[in-house]
Parts: sequence; C-alpha cells; structure tokens
Amino acid sequence: MPSRPDVYDRTTITLHWLTAGLVLSLWLVGTFLEDVVPKGALRSGIWSAHFVLGFVFLGVIVAALIWRNTWGRKLPVEDPGPWHVVAKATHAALYLLLFVIAGLGIANAFVRGVTLVGPIALPQVGDPEWRRPLTHWHGIAANILMAVALFHASAALFHHYLWHDAILPRMLPGRAGATPIERP
Repeated sequence: MPSRPDVYDRTTITLHWLTAGLVLSLWLVGTFLEDVVPKGALRSGIWSAHFVLGFVFLGVIVAALIWRNTWGRKLPVEDPGPWHVVAKATHAALYLLLFVIAGLGIANAFVRGVTLVGPIALPQVGDPEWRRPLTHWHGIAANILMAVALFHASAALFHHYLWHDAILPRMLPGRAGATPIERP
C-alpha cells in the first residue's frame, strides 16, 4: 500500500517515538534511581546503562534532525496562524533542550570517566570539580525538557480531542500506510 501524503513517513514517526521513549526512560532513571535502588552493583549497572543510552539518544536526535531536514516528508501547515508560531517555537525549544541535555550528559560522562559496558570505560577528562555543576545543569535542563514535552503532548491531545483535527494522527505509529482518516 502506498504511503499517505497527509502523515509523516515511517522513519520520522519511528525517530519521534524513539526519542520520546528515550527521553522518558533517561529522565526517570536520572530522577529516581538514587531514591529507589540502594548503592551497589545494580545501581552502578543502571547508571552505566543510563550513560550508554545517553550516547544512543544523541545518535537518535542527530539522525532525526538530519532525516527531518533532508529526506523526511514535509507536511502542509495545519494552522498558519499564531498557533503555528507557538508550535515552531516549541519544536525549536525541544531540539535545543535535547542537544543541551545530551551535551551536558556527555561532558559529565567524560569528567567522571564512567564505565559504559564491562571493561569499556570513558577516559576521565577535565576537572573532577565539574561533576556537580554538570550534573546540576543536566538535571535542570532535563526537567525543563519534560515540561516542554508535556506542553507538546498536551497540545497534540488538545488538537485531537477538542479541535478534532489531524495533527495527532499524522505522527501516530502505524499511520504511514493506513487508510485515510475520517474527519468530522
């Protein structure tokens, strides 16, 4: 079945939801791990996984940005008015925060010289005194990202349930090859 011109392509949808899943997973670990898992091998292993997923996360957001600006399907603007300006600003804020968080996290990983997987460890680079401020700003940026992401998701739900438009369905998984959407 040919892909639909009114929804995003499968790669865009996949990268979007992969980014969302990684953001939520990384935020949950970063926010609650210290309170939930006692010190020991399990906590260290989860932190290592957090750092590894942080590098994966950077790869995904770079891939998403490249895909979006090259081969990704460009859809017509649903509402060209002031809400479009808000949507563009929200997307710009999301991308900026994604890269800031990834940059701070990777800098923190190198300052710490973290163990990634088994014997694979990053070299300790930079002043160890940077650990606390990097961790602090990484956490603040992650919390701001979650607030902006919540606004983004709320706007999509608002469009879907109150305005009954096609904004949300065009980014839902499985829609790239689906039949046309019935609109009220």
